[in-house]
Amino acid sequence: MALTLHSSSTNKNACKALIAAEYNGVKIELVKDFQMGVSNKTPEFLKMNPIGKVPVLETPEGPVFESNAIARYVAKLKPDGPLFGSSLIEYGHVEQWNDFAATEVDANIGRWLYPRLGWGVYLPPAEEVAVSALKRALDALNLHLASHTFLVGHSVTLADIIMTCNLSIGFKMILTKSFTKEFPHVERYFWTMVNQPNFSKILGEIKQAESVPAPPSKKPTQPKEPATPQREEPPKKGAKKEAKKEEPKPKKEEPKSDEGAEEEAPKPKPKNPLDLLPPSKMILDEWKRLYSNTKTNFREVAIKGFWDMYDPEGYSLWFCDYKYNDENTVSFVTLNKVSGFLQRMDLARKYAFGKMLVIGSQPPFKVKGLWLFRGKEIPKFIMDEVYDMELYEWREADINDEAQKERVNQMIEDHEPFEGEDLLDAKCFK
Repeated sequence: MALTLHSSSTNKNACKALIAAEYNGVKIELVKDFQMGVSNKTPEFLKMNPIGKVPVLETPEGPVFESNAIARYVAKLKPDGPLFGSSLIEYGHVEQWNDFAATEVDANIGRWLYPRLGWGVYLPPAEEVAVSALKRALDALNLHLASHTFLVGHSVTLADIIMTCNLSIGFKMILTKSFTKEFPHVERYFWTMVNQPNFSKILGEIKQAESVPAPPSKKPTQPKEPATPQREEPPKKGAKKEAKKEEPKPKKEEPKSDEGAEEEAPKPKPKNPLDLLPPSKMILDEWKRLYSNTKTNFREVAIKGFWDMYDPEGYSLWFCDYKYNDENTVSFVTLNKVSGFLQRMDLARKYAFGKMLVIGSQPPFKVKGLWLFRGKEIPKFIMDEVYDMELYEWREADINDEAQKERVNQMIEDHEPFEGEDLLDAKCFK
């Protein structure tokens, strides 16, 4: 079967089909001397894809465009091939990760990278949204890869091919080591994939970006037009040539205000609503120091100190219970899940203290938590930014109920047994 791919060999979207072809033993010819901006504007190309985008796969039955569709086509050329998994549910999971790779990973890398390369309008607020969305996507991917070598099943599927190709431009262009170190399982997965023979044959050697590209300057410097020369009259005979008088340069007028300046002064960052609350008698850092420094007589010193400090007008206490404990069948995966949640809560460090308990000596393990938040409700910015929050049931602790107050005490001090069960681990957020 004659297949021709219209694209350059370095296009990461073309690489998806080329890697799939390596796994399926399919021969794909690349168009020779393909020039982006020229080859894709010809009438012949526009008949195959009217909007002129690459890649396009030319087949005996007609052309296919859109890179994921091309990769799917190539993957299905071998009916018994492994690239769509070995069951219907694995096929569903492959397609799930293909969509995730496109909409959550590739799209947000592009929204961050392309404006910095000058391929779009650079707007810092839009970049901030893109980076935040990308981190959220990589958090979810990192959590999945904590217990999986491949995205689906126990071997490479099309999901791994598409995900790796989409990540590759990020790793090469903008995802520096200081950025990706927050997602260690994604790092391990990516370097494992790109070093597979069929991947490295197509992608070649990949070096991770050392810095983030600088955004384009706001206003390009315009070359000054030369002044039109004035015709000089020849001096009259016998007249003395007068020396040219230099006109005094006008004094540079200092702007009276910032108005009209080329660059606006940066606007002050809006304060977090929690910083605008009335002062509280409870100083969170003092409680955290007391908690960390108490090594003996914990209940008599730390717990008593907590209640002496606690201010129900300025703070609130919340219990949380993981909704899907039946899934917690592997201890290290459960612990990684909790660690990831605490990592994502880092934006709340100034306003919160938390304890997360992993309970049980046998699976399924239970995950329960206690959180102290500034204010009388769970801060909205945390609910909005930390997607794990919705994986827990939250209820406010009633400190007038002695049983609930004792439960708070036991969670702070890692009391064992807790509610009749052993503790597998206890993690503190402070």
